[in-house]
Amino acid sequence: MRIWSIHPKYLDAKGLVALWRESLLAQNVLAGKTKGYKNHPQLNRFKDVENPMGAIAFYLKFIAQEADRRGYNFNKEKINGQNYQKKIKVTSGQIKYEFEHLLKKLEARDIKKYSENKQVESVDVHPLFEVVNGDIEAWEIFK
Repeated sequence: MRIWSIHPKYLDAKGLVALWRESLLAQNVLAGKTKGYKNHPQLNRFKDVENPMGAIAFYLKFIAQEADRRGYNFNKEKINGQNYQKKIKVTSGQIKYEFEHLLKKLEARDIKKYSENKQVESVDVHPLFEVVNGDIEAWEIFK
């Protein structure tokens, strides 16, 4: 499971669809509707806020907006109806790690998107997150 902290505009088509599916899975895990993934470290940052279902809904809504921008049709009815207005902190080290991780994936599967992203000097994050100084997050799984 990869719930990206970076802005979804950097993802290729395959990555955006995978993010949508994995985020819907995360929503089901947070709602207690699955047996697996309950202790997945990437979910800790959602579990640590006062309204995890609202936070994942906000996250999913923005992914759906990116899909709309690209002309895709993600089923927004799958997003729970809760709201969330706050930011979740993510470290600068995590953003750097995620972007480099994505570049490696794109170099192998979408050279055009890789070339576009290679030119990025300042990485934008998903609007749910606020960047703070720090190393890679403790919940990150290295591959």
